[in-house]
Amino acid sequence: HFQLVESGGGLVQPGGSLRLSCVASGFIVDHYDIGWFRQVPGKEREGVSCISRDAGGAMYAESVKGRFTISRDNAKNTVYLEVNSLKPEDTGVYRCAAHVDPFEPICSLKDNYADWGQGTQVTVSS
Repeated sequence: HFQLVESGGGLVQPGGSLRLSCVASGFIVDHYDIGWFRQVPGKEREGVSCISRDAGGAMYAESVKGRFTISRDNAKNTVYLEVNSLKPEDTGVYRCAAHVDPFEPICSLKDNYADWGQGTQVTVSS
């Protein structure tokens, strides 16, 4: 059963940090591009980071570069997103997604991933 489950969200003050987890089951996470997306009501879903399959590299949206770090633990079949120096505008539901495009060796932040988790809420507020 192909499944993605996120966790690790919460309420933090500006400047705080969290580690979001995306646990995969039913497939090998290293064989897929995994993306993290941020969803806010009334706004388009935004890709914030992704990590390419087969030990490939990572990409970040300009708004999170230097503050967010994506990583993968193949032994745990899990992808993490470390979110640091959080700002109120980082608030949203963070969802992970899996995708394979055989014509693209590098992952994408485009909203065209095939399989999605339910998300974890991150709220940045004082």
